[in-house]
Amino acid sequence: MNFGVKLEVWGDYALFTRPEMKTERVSYDVMTPSAARAILEAIYFKPAIRWVVDKIIVLKPIRFENIRRNELGGKIPERNVKSAMKDKIKLPQQLIEQDRVQRAAMLLRDVSYVIQAHFEIIESENNLAKHLEMFKRRALKGQCAYQPYMGCREFPAFFKLIEESPTSDHCGERDLGWMLHDIDFQNDMTPRFFKAKMIDGVISVPPFHSLEVVS
Repeated sequence: MNFGVKLEVWGDYALFTRPEMKTERVSYDVMTPSAARAILEAIYFKPAIRWVVDKIIVLKPIRFENIRRNELGGKIPERNVKSAMKDKIKLPQQLIEQDRVQRAAMLLRDVSYVIQAHFEIIESENNLAKHLEMFKRRALKGQCAYQPYMGCREFPAFFKLIEESPTSDHCGERDLGWMLHDIDFQNDMTPRFFKAKMIDGVISVPPFHSLEVVS
């Protein structure tokens, strides 16, 4: 049995942040595999399975837009949090009125993708088909554990389960450069990258532990 799924996702805005941009956020041209995995996990997550993104299909033209946003200039120090956990009285806080900074961001506008993915079994499992049916049932009903998002939580992602992939607006080949594949959670939270290439709107994602994916 094929345990793969096709999920169409779309949103008004998206921000898949390039890690090399430190102060002001700049989005990748398209959705990253890690962002696609996060959307799948928002709909259906179980410790017994691992979602694997196979392809990302870009349905609409790539359009950027610059905006300015209010953000916090810093973060609460870890030692303050640990101290609060110990005494359970002095709660750490950070006030936006006192630490507000305005930063520019280059976003994607009016995005739509198809995520093609399958799941792998992590733990011993006798009934593999149940995970597929549970995901499909939740996706068809629009159910999710939390609202999926397009890279940042302020940009919600809407979704629907599909059988056939819609036609992409893109033709030809486009080199997208080095793109974040995902985070290696078992190896000190190491980010791993791959050379992304879009051919007729389709980005084929290599296996996470293949030679094409590097740290």
